[in-house]
Amino acid sequence: MKVLLLIIGIMLATIGGVITYRALYVDATSAVIITDTDIRELPNYARVVGGALLFVGGTALALFAATRKPK
Repeated sequence: MKVLLLIIGIMLATIGGVITYRALYVDATSAVIITDTDIRELPNYARVVGGALLFVGGTALALFAATRKPK
């Protein structure tokens, strides 16, 4: 059971990291702000936060499954 939780945690952390990276650096922007002096592109922050939550949750699950508990 612990091995299955460890594998699921690692998979969730990996998926969350990929989603976060793609939302920040690869995928198209969700908004463009044009001012007199600058043009800024903003990433999709909902995907960034969702991916970060998956990453942290998967990491916590994997660490929880990998550590021994005192009896």
